[in-house]
Amino acid sequence: MLAVPDEYYNRAKQEGYRSRAAYKLRQIDETADVLPRAGVVVDVGAAPGGWLQVAAERAGPRGRVVGVDRQRIDGVEKTDDRAYVETVRGDVTETETLERLLDAVGDDGADAVVSDIAPNMTGEYGLDHARSVHLARLAFQTALDCLRPGGDFVAKVFDGPDLADLRSAVEAEFEYVREVRPDASRDASSELYLVAKGRVTAPVEEGEVRTFAVEDVGREGDGIARVDGYTVFVPDAGVGDEVRAQVIDVKPNYAFSERVD
Repeated sequence: MLAVPDEYYNRAKQEGYRSRAAYKLRQIDETADVLPRAGVVVDVGAAPGGWLQVAAERAGPRGRVVGVDRQRIDGVEKTDDRAYVETVRGDVTETETLERLLDAVGDDGADAVVSDIAPNMTGEYGLDHARSVHLARLAFQTALDCLRPGGDFVAKVFDGPDLADLRSAVEAEFEYVREVRPDASRDASSELYLVAKGRVTAPVEEGEVRTFAVEDVGREGDGIARVDGYTVFVPDAGVGDEVRAQVIDVKPNYAFSERVD
Protein backbone atom coordinates (compact mmCIF):
# COMPACT_ATOMS: atom_id res chain seq x y z
CA MET A 1 0.00 0.00 0.00
CA LEU A 2 1.47 3.35 -1.01
CA ALA A 3 1.95 6.02 1.64
CA VAL A 4 -0.28 9.06 1.31
CA PRO A 5 1.72 12.26 0.70
CA ASP A 6 1.83 14.36 3.88
CA GLU A 7 2.89 17.82 5.00
CA TYR A 8 6.61 17.06 4.83
CA TYR A 9 6.38 15.35 1.46
CA ASN A 10 4.61 18.39 0.04
CA ARG A 11 7.06 20.80 1.67
CA ALA A 12 10.01 18.86 0.24
CA LYS A 13 8.57 19.19 -3.24
CA GLN A 14 7.94 22.91 -2.78
CA GLU A 15 11.30 23.70 -1.18
CA GLY A 16 13.47 21.61 -3.47
CA TYR A 17 14.52 18.82 -1.12
CA ARG A 18 14.99 15.36 -2.55
CA SER A 19 13.09 13.63 0.22
CA ARG A 20 10.87 14.40 3.19
CA ALA A 21 13.67 12.97 5.36
CA ALA A 22 15.48 16.30 4.97
CA TYR A 23 13.20 17.73 7.67
CA LYS A 24 14.19 14.98 10.07
CA LEU A 25 17.83 16.06 9.94
CA ARG A 26 16.86 19.72 10.25
CA GLN A 27 14.84 18.95 13.37
CA ILE A 28 17.58 16.73 14.84
CA ASP A 29 20.09 19.52 14.34
CA GLU A 30 17.76 22.06 15.94
CA THR A 31 17.38 19.73 18.91
CA ALA A 32 20.95 18.48 19.35
CA ASP A 33 23.24 20.80 17.30
CA VAL A 34 25.07 18.06 15.41
CA LEU A 35 25.89 19.74 12.09
CA PRO A 36 29.01 21.92 12.29
CA ARG A 37 29.20 25.34 10.74
CA ALA A 38 32.26 25.50 8.45
CA GLY A 39 33.02 21.86 9.28
CA VAL A 40 33.13 18.46 7.59
CA VAL A 41 30.08 16.18 7.52
CA VAL A 42 29.88 12.56 6.31
CA ASP A 43 26.52 11.07 5.31
CA VAL A 44 26.48 7.25 5.26
CA GLY A 45 23.83 5.81 2.96
CA ALA A 46 23.29 9.25 1.48
CA ALA A 47 21.05 8.51 -1.54
CA PRO A 48 18.92 10.20 -2.76
CA GLY A 49 20.61 13.20 -1.13
CA GLY A 50 18.09 15.02 1.06
CA TRP A 51 20.38 14.89 4.08
CA LEU A 52 23.30 16.04 1.93
CA GLN A 53 21.31 19.14 1.01
CA VAL A 54 20.59 19.98 4.65
CA ALA A 55 24.17 19.27 5.75
CA ALA A 56 25.49 21.54 2.97
CA GLU A 57 23.18 24.34 4.09
CA ARG A 58 24.20 24.01 7.73
CA ALA A 59 27.96 23.66 7.03
CA GLY A 60 27.94 26.77 4.87
CA PRO A 61 30.37 27.89 2.15
CA ARG A 62 33.45 27.13 4.25
CA GLY A 63 32.28 23.61 5.05
CA ARG A 64 32.50 20.32 3.21
CA VAL A 65 30.09 17.39 2.93
CA VAL A 66 30.86 13.84 1.79
CA GLY A 67 28.14 11.32 0.97
CA VAL A 68 28.70 7.60 0.48
CA ASP A 69 26.23 5.07 -0.88
CA ARG A 70 26.14 1.99 -3.08
CA GLN A 71 23.56 3.79 -5.21
CA ARG A 72 24.33 6.65 -7.52
CA ILE A 73 23.76 10.08 -5.96
CA ASP A 74 22.98 13.02 -8.22
CA GLY A 75 25.34 15.92 -7.60
CA VAL A 76 24.33 18.65 -5.15
CA GLU A 77 24.89 22.08 -6.63
CA LYS A 78 27.44 24.29 -4.86
CA THR A 79 26.12 27.75 -4.11
CA ASP A 80 27.52 30.82 -2.40
CA ASP A 81 25.86 29.87 0.89
CA ARG A 82 26.24 26.07 0.82
CA ALA A 83 29.12 23.68 1.34
CA TYR A 84 30.77 21.71 -1.43
CA VAL A 85 29.35 18.17 -1.61
CA GLU A 86 31.45 15.22 -2.78
CA THR A 87 30.02 11.74 -3.26
CA VAL A 88 31.65 8.33 -3.06
CA ARG A 89 29.87 5.40 -4.66
CA GLY A 90 30.47 2.00 -3.10
CA ASP A 91 29.93 -0.28 -0.13
CA VAL A 92 31.44 1.37 2.95
CA THR A 93 32.26 -2.07 4.42
CA GLU A 94 34.74 -2.62 1.57
CA THR A 95 38.30 -1.42 2.09
CA GLU A 96 38.53 0.41 -1.23
CA THR A 97 35.36 2.43 -0.57
CA LEU A 98 36.44 3.27 2.99
CA GLU A 99 39.85 4.44 1.76
CA ARG A 100 38.19 6.70 -0.83
CA LEU A 101 35.91 8.07 1.86
CA LEU A 102 38.76 8.77 4.27
CA ASP A 103 40.71 10.46 1.49
CA ALA A 104 37.73 12.72 0.78
CA VAL A 105 37.33 13.54 4.48
CA GLY A 106 40.98 14.48 4.97
CA ASP A 107 43.54 13.93 7.71
CA ASP A 108 41.77 16.07 10.32
CA GLY A 109 38.69 13.85 10.28
CA ALA A 110 34.99 14.65 10.14
CA ASP A 111 33.13 16.84 12.60
CA ALA A 112 29.95 14.79 12.22
CA VAL A 113 28.88 11.46 10.72
CA VAL A 114 25.16 11.06 10.06
CA SER A 115 23.11 8.21 8.64
CA ASP A 116 19.46 7.80 7.68
CA ILE A 117 19.99 4.41 6.08
CA ALA A 118 17.20 1.86 6.54
CA PRO A 119 16.66 -1.74 5.43
CA ASN A 120 14.26 -2.81 2.73
CA MET A 121 11.11 -3.39 4.72
CA THR A 122 9.68 -6.90 4.97
CA GLY A 123 6.75 -6.07 7.25
CA GLU A 124 8.09 -8.54 9.81
CA TYR A 125 8.87 -6.39 12.84
CA GLY A 126 11.64 -8.47 14.40
CA LEU A 127 13.51 -8.88 11.13
CA ASP A 128 13.20 -5.22 10.14
CA HIS A 129 14.39 -4.15 13.59
CA ALA A 130 17.41 -6.48 13.51
CA ARG A 131 18.38 -5.29 10.04
CA SER A 132 18.10 -1.65 11.07
CA VAL A 133 20.40 -2.28 14.03
CA HIS A 134 22.90 -3.98 11.72
CA LEU A 135 22.92 -0.98 9.39
CA ALA A 136 23.26 1.43 12.32
CA ARG A 137 26.28 -0.55 13.51
CA LEU A 138 27.86 -0.21 10.06
CA ALA A 139 27.32 3.55 10.23
CA PHE A 140 28.73 3.56 13.76
CA GLN A 141 31.88 1.76 12.63
CA THR A 142 32.26 4.29 9.81
CA ALA A 143 31.95 7.06 12.39
CA LEU A 144 34.75 5.52 14.46
CA ASP A 145 36.91 5.46 11.31
CA CYS A 146 36.10 9.04 10.25
CA LEU A 147 35.41 11.22 13.26
CA ARG A 148 37.86 13.60 14.86
CA PRO A 149 37.97 13.78 18.69
CA GLY A 150 34.87 15.58 19.90
CA GLY A 151 32.88 14.82 16.75
CA ASP A 152 29.20 13.84 16.71
CA PHE A 153 27.25 10.87 15.31
CA VAL A 154 23.61 10.36 14.28
CA ALA A 155 22.05 7.11 13.08
CA LYS A 156 18.52 5.90 12.46
CA VAL A 157 17.36 2.67 14.06
CA PHE A 158 14.01 0.98 14.63
CA ASP A 159 13.08 0.62 18.28
CA GLY A 160 13.24 -2.87 19.72
CA PRO A 161 15.10 -5.36 21.92
CA ASP A 162 18.50 -5.02 20.21
CA LEU A 163 18.62 -1.27 20.69
CA ALA A 164 20.06 -1.42 24.22
CA ASP A 165 23.22 -3.25 23.14
CA LEU A 166 23.75 -0.86 20.24
CA ARG A 167 23.29 2.15 22.49
CA SER A 168 25.76 0.73 25.03
CA ALA A 169 28.38 0.30 22.29
CA VAL A 170 27.89 3.90 21.16
CA GLU A 171 27.94 5.24 24.71
CA ALA A 172 31.37 3.66 25.23
CA GLU A 173 32.81 5.90 22.50
CA PHE A 174 31.09 9.24 23.16
CA GLU A 175 30.55 11.66 26.02
CA TYR A 176 26.82 11.06 25.99
CA VAL A 177 24.04 9.58 23.85
CA ARG A 178 20.36 10.45 23.56
CA GLU A 179 17.40 9.25 21.53
CA VAL A 180 15.62 11.78 19.31
CA ARG A 181 12.29 11.24 17.57
CA PRO A 182 11.82 14.15 15.15
CA ASP A 183 8.32 15.40 14.38
CA ALA A 184 8.92 14.65 10.69
CA SER A 185 8.97 10.91 11.39
CA ARG A 186 5.66 9.32 10.50
CA ASP A 187 3.35 8.78 13.47
CA ALA A 188 3.14 5.03 12.88
CA SER A 189 6.91 4.59 12.53
CA SER A 190 9.07 2.92 15.20
CA GLU A 191 12.13 4.79 13.97
CA LEU A 192 14.27 6.88 16.27
CA TYR A 193 17.70 8.47 15.99
CA LEU A 194 20.63 7.80 18.27
CA VAL A 195 22.46 11.10 18.69
CA ALA A 196 25.95 10.76 20.13
CA LYS A 197 27.91 13.85 21.15
CA GLY A 198 31.64 14.23 21.75
CA ARG A 199 33.71 11.38 20.27
CA VAL A 200 36.23 10.26 22.87
CA THR A 201 39.59 8.97 21.60
CA ALA A 202 41.57 9.31 24.81
CA PRO A 203 44.61 7.10 25.56
CA VAL A 204 43.34 6.76 29.16
CA GLU A 205 40.16 5.20 30.50
CA GLU A 206 37.86 6.18 33.34
CA GLY A 207 38.85 4.26 36.47
CA GLU A 208 42.41 3.65 35.28
CA VAL A 209 45.15 4.12 37.90
CA ARG A 210 48.66 5.06 36.78
CA THR A 211 51.62 7.29 37.56
CA PHE A 212 51.52 10.66 35.79
CA ALA A 213 54.56 12.87 35.21
CA VAL A 214 53.48 16.49 35.69
CA GLU A 215 54.90 18.80 33.01
CA ASP A 216 53.04 22.04 33.61
CA VAL A 217 50.50 23.78 35.83
CA GLY A 218 47.12 24.95 34.58
CA ARG A 219 45.34 28.24 35.27
CA GLU A 220 43.29 26.65 38.06
CA GLY A 221 46.45 25.37 39.76
CA ASP A 222 46.14 21.70 38.80
CA GLY A 223 49.14 19.85 37.47
CA ILE A 224 49.12 18.93 33.80
CA ALA A 225 50.39 15.56 32.63
CA ARG A 226 50.37 14.42 29.02
CA VAL A 227 49.87 10.92 27.64
CA ASP A 228 50.60 10.70 23.91
CA GLY A 229 49.84 14.42 23.68
CA TYR A 230 46.54 14.05 25.59
CA THR A 231 46.08 16.23 28.69
CA VAL A 232 45.34 14.82 32.14
CA PHE A 233 44.73 17.23 35.01
CA VAL A 234 46.25 16.09 38.31
CA PRO A 235 45.24 17.97 41.50
CA ASP A 236 47.75 19.35 44.00
CA ALA A 237 50.78 18.63 41.82
CA GLY A 238 53.68 20.74 40.58
CA VAL A 239 56.07 20.59 37.66
CA GLY A 240 58.37 17.59 37.94
CA ASP A 241 56.12 15.63 40.31
CA GLU A 242 55.29 12.02 39.57
CA VAL A 243 51.86 11.34 40.96
CA ARG A 244 49.86 8.15 41.20
CA ALA A 245 46.28 9.03 40.35
CA GLN A 246 43.00 7.55 39.14
CA VAL A 247 41.26 8.88 36.04
CA ILE A 248 37.75 9.95 37.07
CA ASP A 249 36.32 11.82 34.06
CA VAL A 250 37.33 11.48 30.39
CA LYS A 251 36.57 14.17 27.81
CA PRO A 252 37.49 14.24 24.10
CA ASN A 253 40.58 16.40 24.64
CA TYR A 254 41.38 16.09 28.36
CA ALA A 255 40.67 14.09 31.50
CA PHE A 256 40.47 14.74 35.23
CA SER A 257 42.07 12.56 37.87
CA GLU A 258 42.30 12.27 41.65
CA ARG A 259 45.36 11.30 43.61
CA VAL A 260 45.57 7.86 45.18
CA ASP A 261 49.07 8.12 46.73
